Parts: sequence; structure tokens; C-alpha cells
Amino acid sequence: SRTWPTPSASTRPANAASAGSEHRRARGVALYRDQGIVLRTYKLGEADRIVSIITERHGKVRAVAKGVRKTKSKFGARLEPTSHVALQLYEGRELDIVTQAESIDHFRPIRDDLDRLGRAVTMLESVDQVAMEREPNPALYRMLLGALRSLAARNTPLVVAGFHWKLLALEGFRPVVETCVLCEEDEDLVAFDPVEGGLLCSQHRRGTRVSPAAVELLRQILGGRLAQALDEPASPATHEVEHLATRVVEHHLERRLRSVGVLE
Repeated sequence: SRTWPTPSASTRPANAASAGSEHRRARGVALYRDQGIVLRTYKLGEADRIVSIITERHGKVRAVAKGVRKTKSKFGARLEPTSHVALQLYEGRELDIVTQAESIDHFRPIRDDLDRLGRAVTMLESVDQVAMEREPNPALYRMLLGALRSLAARNTPLVVAGFHWKLLALEGFRPVVETCVLCEEDEDLVAFDPVEGGLLCSQHRRGTRVSPAAVELLRQILGGRLAQALDEPASPATHEVEHLATRVVEHHLERRLRSVGVLE
């Protein structure tokens, strides 16, 4: 899908994973199944890796993939960033253990293109920072999956920016783009201020200057016309919206995105 549905944060089943965990423990069963997208990996010891995964039903999970660095195993290859996998995991106290991993989609067009891979890694990093461990957020999982599918199908200029603006909306930080955030003027919108939370008119101008074309793109992305925005060819306006999205996401994360340099 190129619409990446984003139900409000209030609709999340916040206690589903913990309830499921307690139920498994009560039955003396620590194994569970889910599907997810690999966000990043870390080395652990001489042979293992820690894998950070956004799952459909258990939120962000950090798990150990044992022995994957000793040999070039198919098991390890399935647990690389951007991989969409079906998993069986053993629940641990701090880190789970991946016992099975079957590939659903490697997103080969992304992995074979350095530009697409850089864009994908930026989205993965954003999700890794936003997602809470073991807190179910199926909307976030579906939105990332939709964005990766869009990127694999066509490397359009606003895939990453569209994802970031939608991510902000999902997390409860949807910026005001229909009117001036201070006076509700709906014309002559000339600036964007992340502190105020949206666009500003010429009378209340502060923050980053924005062009009329960029204002229209923001309204498309956040107003239910994402597919239309994704069809836009590269232009000064798409570049403007992309860089503004990065700045606003970094503002809310209170940290720089390390992978952004890959896009520049």
C-alpha cells in the first residue's frame, strides 16, 4: 500500500504483549511467534548478534541470534536490516532468543541500490528510536512495511519525508498545515516552526521559511493524499519538504539521525 494507514496512538493495544507474556509464563511456555522487520543488528561476543525488530504484535523486540557470525548461514542472512521475516522466539528476561526465522521479503530492490538502502536505513533508525520495547504498535509496523514496499517499487523523492510526517502524526505530533498554528489564517503561510507545531503566516513568521509549493505537498501528505505526493517528481519543493521532515523528526527525538548523511 502507498497510503500507510496511521490510526491514532490511542487505539494501540498497549497491554497486549505484556498480557500475552504473562499468559505464556503461566502456562510454562516461553516460545512465541510473530512477524517483523529487522531494524538493526549489534555484535555480541564472538559469534552472536543482537537483532532489533519491530514486530506486528509485540512492539520492538531485542533478541539474540546465536552463532550467526561464525559461518555465512542462511539464518543470519534472513536477519539483516530491512528484512521482513516470520519469527519464532524464546522469551528471556532481558533479551529474547531467535529460534527460527523465515524470510517473507528481502526487499532486494532496496538492498541492491545504495540510494534506496540509505533511505530505508533512515526510516529504520527513526522507528528504532520511536518504538517502545514490548509495547504493541501494529500501526507503526504496518506503516513501515508499507513505506518499504513503496520504496522497493519506486524510489520517489518523498518516500522518506512522507514516512516521517506520518510517523509524527502517529506518535501524536501531527503538525498543523491547514492554517497558521497561531491565528488560523489559511493563506499566506510562509514558515514552519517545530516548537509551535506547524505552519505560520507572514505576521507570525518564525522558524524555517517554506514555499507555497512545499505547503501544498505538506497538505497532501498529511491530508490523505499521500499517493499524490509520492507521484511528484524531484523539485526544490520536494527537497524542502524532505529536509524539513528530518529537522522536525530530530527535534521530537531530541537527537540527530545518524543515517541522514547517507541521503545527502
